[in-house]
Amino acid sequence: MANLTLVISDDVLQRARIKALENGTSVNAVVRSLIDEYVGEDDQMKARREIVEWALNYKGPGSGPEGRRWTRDDLYEERMNRYGLDRSP
Repeated sequence: MANLTLVISDDVLQRARIKALENGTSVNAVVRSLIDEYVGEDDQMKARREIVEWALNYKGPGSGPEGRRWTRDDLYEERMNRYGLDRSP
């Protein structure tokens, strides 16, 4: 990551620090976010972000029988059965 030096009035910087603190962030994070927004995302990063957002917000049925959601134990059991492995110690 590169460093950037900005020239800004003391008054504006002080108000920015106070506002950032009130919002639980930093002036650095605010400026970084604004520059990111200004230049936009590349298409690949945007597509990745949209896929992750969609997956996190998906409310449809699961992929199991009758829309069932798989648990970690279900998946482990299926894998053990598939390869004929015994689950006991």
